[in-house]
Amino acid sequence: MSDSEYAIELRHISKHFGSVVANKDINLTLRKGEILALLGENGSGKTTLMNMLSGIYKPDAGSIYIDGEKTLISSPEDALKAGIGMVHQHFKLINVFSAADNILIGSSKGSETHALLRKSRYSQVNQIIHDFGFELDSRKIVANMSVSEKQTLEIVKVLYYGAKTIILDEPTAVLTVQETRKLFEVLKKMKEQGHSIIIITHKLNEVMEISDRVAILRKGQYITTVNTSETTEKELTELMMGRKVDLEIERPIVEKTAPVLEIRNLSVKSDEGNIALDDVSFYLRGGEILGVAGIAGSGQKELCEAMAGLRKIERGVVLHKGENIAGASPEEIIAKGVTMSFVPEDRLGMGLAPSLSIADNVILKKYKQSKGFLLDKKRGAREAQEIIDKLEIVAPSVETPVRKLSGGNVQKVLLGREIAIDPNVIVTAYPVRGLDINSSYAVYDILNQQKKTGVGILFVGEDLDVMLALCDKIMVLCHGKLMGVVHASKASKEEIGLMMTGALNTVHQKRGKTAGIAKDSAIVEDEIIYQEEEVNV
Repeated sequence: MSDSEYAIELRHISKHFGSVVANKDINLTLRKGEILALLGENGSGKTTLMNMLSGIYKPDAGSIYIDGEKTLISSPEDALKAGIGMVHQHFKLINVFSAADNILIGSSKGSETHALLRKSRYSQVNQIIHDFGFELDSRKIVANMSVSEKQTLEIVKVLYYGAKTIILDEPTAVLTVQETRKLFEVLKKMKEQGHSIIIITHKLNEVMEISDRVAILRKGQYITTVNTSETTEKELTELMMGRKVDLEIERPIVEKTAPVLEIRNLSVKSDEGNIALDDVSFYLRGGEILGVAGIAGSGQKELCEAMAGLRKIERGVVLHKGENIAGASPEEIIAKGVTMSFVPEDRLGMGLAPSLSIADNVILKKYKQSKGFLLDKKRGAREAQEIIDKLEIVAPSVETPVRKLSGGNVQKVLLGREIAIDPNVIVTAYPVRGLDINSSYAVYDILNQQKKTGVGILFVGEDLDVMLALCDKIMVLCHGKLMGVVHASKASKEEIGLMMTGALNTVHQKRGKTAGIAKDSAIVEDEIIYQEEEVNV
């Protein structure tokens, strides 16, 4: 083995896509046995750079050195042979196979061609699980796994293939606090055993906790690498942005109104016909941001779609001023006085038409509401330009197709269109997922401005630090059941994490009496706003 102190060296790496420069003359090093965080805004070139290291792309210029030796990586297979494995944010697993079978079916080791027929495959995988302290059942079917277990399986898989350098893309995006802590414990153990790790993430608090050094990219160029122990979140943000920034998330105090919506005993099925929400009750006030926390797949998607009139409600009522609007179409909901904006998780699939221009996307909703009558496209262009100016959207013109915009600008177009209808309710799912810090804070500002005007906002999120800073209250779902609602100003991440896993259920327990909760409790007691006899079913 080479005496080089570096597991990986990238020297003068450049990559172009047509006229777009994704990476320009980048020099980056990864030491042996270290955890390196890779930071940068959306479009800074992080993923492109890691895709070249993992063999998905080939650099246009520059060289890759592994253990001091110049190495040509032309495919993911070449990367694995060189000891490099990447765990992508979207898992690449076969749902009907067990953990062990998912690992071995992709193995290139000749002796394992028929490994799926041998019982020894479980012991081989179990050895890796044991050595690194993973929590995973090698016989468990992927379809029955939690998000955390699937991610663990992806890591075990690249370790089995012999990877000494592991690249993790947004590894904690959908994990609870407790699951993140377990992952970090495993990463530290991997580091102790000589593995080198690169983490791509937007969560600065986690960068400060887990990494040894932090490398910064900006607009496709390498800026610097700093020792984590010698920097701060503020400094890292300024290096990413190239200017001074304020990291405080505002939570304006607004006089809350009576609930704009009250949900009682809501039960909804998933696309597969299973119960996705089971007897969930809560209310949403005007001038309030109500967060929704939960492990991925706990019913968040179905809740948003049911509230927006896009999913059938099996049981329960959705009350507006005492009138049940459950089962009403979006048009009927508007006719009853609820102007609801919906910002779905799938921006370019469900939220916007990617091939259409910004202007056409802005007037789509009004066209739907106009029942097919022709609309003034010039007026639509003017409204689109107003949204671009107000939200500082970076786009060549209002005629630019939204698919050509960055993730942050796509989200601003979607939010701008939904806010333009002057809603009294906004339902938004993961509005900052995948966005850089600058775009994320722009979204928080937009939502807070709406809150100040008396709009009730349902905010489905995944970053508990953000939710605790931004939201007024947070309700927690676990496997479709409501675990409780807490005041964000009093709650802790640990408490919410326990509720997300079902270890703590406060719904039917009285204030101050729940084990592990202080007398000055964060739990919100149930409030029934309307009397039963007022409900118009």
